[in-house]
Amino acid sequence: MLFASFLGLGLSVAIVGPTLQDLAANVNRNISSLSFIFVGRAFGYLSGSVIGGLLVYVMNYFLLLGISMLATTVGLYLVPFCKTAVLLTVMMCVFGTSIGVLDTGGNVLILALWGDKGAPHMQALHFCFALGAFLAPLLAKLALGPTASAENCTESDFHHPALNRSSEADSEALFGVPNDTNLLWAYAIIGTYMFLVSVILFGLFFKNSSKQEKTTASAQTSRRAKYHNALLCLLFLFFFFYVGAEVTYGSYVFSFATTHAGMKESEAAGLNSIFWGTFAVCRGLAIFFATCLQPGTMIVLSNIGSLTSSLFLVLFDKNPFCLWIATAVYGASMATTFPSGISWIEQYTTIHGKSAAFFVIGAALGEMAIPAVIGILQGKYPDLPVVLYTSLGASIATGVLFPVLYKLATSPLDHQRKENRKSEDQKALLSRSGLNEYEEENEEEEAEKWNEMDFEMIETDDTMRHSIIETSGSSSTEPTNQYLSNPLVFESSPHLPETRTKGTNT
Repeated sequence: MLFASFLGLGLSVAIVGPTLQDLAANVNRNISSLSFIFVGRAFGYLSGSVIGGLLVYVMNYFLLLGISMLATTVGLYLVPFCKTAVLLTVMMCVFGTSIGVLDTGGNVLILALWGDKGAPHMQALHFCFALGAFLAPLLAKLALGPTASAENCTESDFHHPALNRSSEADSEALFGVPNDTNLLWAYAIIGTYMFLVSVILFGLFFKNSSKQEKTTASAQTSRRAKYHNALLCLLFLFFFFYVGAEVTYGSYVFSFATTHAGMKESEAAGLNSIFWGTFAVCRGLAIFFATCLQPGTMIVLSNIGSLTSSLFLVLFDKNPFCLWIATAVYGASMATTFPSGISWIEQYTTIHGKSAAFFVIGAALGEMAIPAVIGILQGKYPDLPVVLYTSLGASIATGVLFPVLYKLATSPLDHQRKENRKSEDQKALLSRSGLNEYEEENEEEEAEKWNEMDFEMIETDDTMRHSIIETSGSSSTEPTNQYLSNPLVFESSPHLPETRTKGTNT
C-alpha cells in the first residue's frame, strides 16, 4: 500500500508541470505570475511534513495515510475548477499539505520497518514515485492529446499574459468548469486513483484497528551520532538544493522546451517524460544496486552524473540532441539521491519522526522557494536558460555538501572504537575482579569454617583437660600414708603435676 500511495504521489506532483500553461490559461494569467502556486504547494508540503512527523508514531498508519490520500483526492478534483490565481494557490497549499503527510509518513514507516537494512525498500518506494512522475506527462499530453491553450505558446508567454485580460475576467466566479476538458480529465483520473487507494487504506484500518502491529523500531538499538544535529542541518541544506532542482527542472522543462528551445508541445512532453522516465528506470535499477552498493557510493555517483549532465545542458541549451541526451542523464543521476540520502544517514544515526520531518522540511522549502524564484527570474530574463543554471548550481551545492556530511558522520568513529575497546577492557577487568572477589569470599568462608572447627577442637580439649584435672584432684585426696606405704607410687607421684602441665599446655 505504501508503494501504491507513492505511485499516486508521483502522479500528483508531476501533473502540474505539463499542465502549467493550461492552468495559467484557466485563471487568465501568464506562467511567470503563476509560479507562486509552487510556493503554495511547497508551503502546504512543509506543514504536512511537520504534521506527518508528529502523527506517524501516535496515529494508526493506515488511518494517517488514508486521510492524506483522501485530502489529495479532493485537491486534485478541485484544481481544474479554480478560476482565480489566489484560489488555485490555496488549493495547491491544501494539496501540498496532504502529500507532505504522505511523504513523511511513508519514509518514516520504511525506516521503522527495516531500519538501516531498508535501502532496497526505500529505493522501491521512491521508484513508485518516479514511475508516477513518468506517467503524468504522458497522461496529460500524449494520451489525452494536446490542448489549444498552449499550441501557439511562445517565449513571451513567460512574461506577458497568456490571454487578453478584461474587466469581465475579474468578475468571474471562484469555481467554474474549465474550457479544456483534457485538463479536467487528467486531474480527475489521478484523483480517482488516489481515492481508490484511500478506500483500501480505510478498509485496512477498520480491519486492523484493534490489533495494529508494532514496528520493529522499538526493538532496534538506537544510534546517535556525535554530530547528530549538525548532520541533520547539513542534510536539510542538501535536500533543499536537490529537491528544489528536481522539482524546478521537472516542472519547467516543458515550458522551457517550448519557449526557449522552440520544440513542439508533443516534443516538449516527450522531453519531460524522458526526464521522469530515466528517473523512474534508475530508481527501479537502484532497488537491485542497493543490495550490493553502499548508499554513500550511490550518492557520489549521482552527484558526478548530475554535475556533468547539467554542465552539458548549460553549454548546449539550444541543441535538441544534447537536450535529449543530457536530460536523460540528468534524470538518471537525480534518481537515487533522495532515498540513498535517507538510507545513508540511518547508518550513522537513528532517524525518528521528528528528525525525518526536519530534513523533509528542507526538501519542502527547496520545492517552495527555488521554483518560485526561477519562475520570476525566467519572466525577467526570458533569453537566459535560468532553469538550466539552477540545475548546475544545485549540482555544485550537493557535490560540496556531501563530503562535509561524510566527514562529520565518520570522524568520531575511531574515537568511538577506542572507547568501545576501553569499555570492553574495563568490563573484562571488572569480570576478572569479580571472579577474584568471589574466590576471596569463598576462601574467607572456608577459613571461617576451619576456624569454627578449630574452636570445636579446642573446646573438646578443654573438656578433656578439666576431666583429667578432676580425676587428678580426686586422686590427691587419698590418704598420704598410702603413698608412703608404697615407695613406687611415692616416687611416681611427683611426675603427676608434670603430666598435668603437659596436658594443659597441649
